[in-house]
Amino acid sequence: MQDRPRVFVARILPDEGIRPILEATDATVWDGDLPPPRDELLRAVEGCDGVMTLLTDRVDAELLDCAGPGLKVVSNYAVGFDNVDVAECTRRGIPVGNTPGVLTETTADLAWTLLMAAARRIVEGADYVRAGKWKTWGPLLLLGPDVHGATLGIVGFGRIGQAVARRAQGFAMTVLYHDPNRLPDEVTQPLGATYVELDELLARSDFVSLHVNLTDDTRHLINAQRLALMKPTAVLVNTARGPVVDTRALDAALRDGVIWAAALDVTDPEPIPADDPLLGHERCLVVPHIASASNATRAKMAEMAALNLLAGVRGERLPTSVNPEVYEAR
Repeated sequence: MQDRPRVFVARILPDEGIRPILEATDATVWDGDLPPPRDELLRAVEGCDGVMTLLTDRVDAELLDCAGPGLKVVSNYAVGFDNVDVAECTRRGIPVGNTPGVLTETTADLAWTLLMAAARRIVEGADYVRAGKWKTWGPLLLLGPDVHGATLGIVGFGRIGQAVARRAQGFAMTVLYHDPNRLPDEVTQPLGATYVELDELLARSDFVSLHVNLTDDTRHLINAQRLALMKPTAVLVNTARGPVVDTRALDAALRDGVIWAAALDVTDPEPIPADDPLLGHERCLVVPHIASASNATRAKMAEMAALNLLAGVRGERLPTSVNPEVYEAR
């Protein structure tokens, strides 16, 4: 009987993903609530045929060396893969999988949840009630900007950015977008979206929603200079990656009234420390990276990540690979 492939899974997954892995492989699953510490991660991958990682697990040359020459696949349980040194994996002929597409609508929902909650000060209102401060109706109580008819600027106009734009149509918003790759009119016109340069987008928008990948070009894309371009009544929403925004510049912008509010699903660092100055701003809403946190989406992500892992250990082409060039080199 042939030995079953050895794999390491860096966190407990929804059943749709973990069940087929346990059935087909000799799997070690990290069962802690927190990510495996680096030294334990490196030990766990030794001699593995495949590893399934999360955004919290750094996959670099050191990890690949520890895994050894038998490693056939890295399956990342995420759409993003900035935790993986894809170039190094490619150099070694190791395919890297991700879970694209599945969380588009769910992430767009969360971006809208943050936008609406910040504009209408929902968390502040709930806290106000719980604190026993609600004594009467007041003309000036918890005022915020209207969403309907406002101008929405979308930075990054891929699947998620476009899904956000579709939702804006129901609020009769003016939609501006910026993306390094200007899209053809047949894509943008049905969404009512107009291309503008980034600085113009920031200056004109009442709400700015970020949907870019984290790269060298997008790290601190929103810095002090660009925050200064925004309206003092503007709301910044980030469901992309924390380092896209310069955290200290955002803290200063909120403190000095450069912008009105921010709503963040991602932070830098992540998780954000409890004593971070950002958490001291009443109009800075921070949630713990939950953009894909619906039952259906997380289950589908687990299923896709498992399919990538199992295909890789069998020597088959990954259904969703971020470096398909590894197959061309074979």
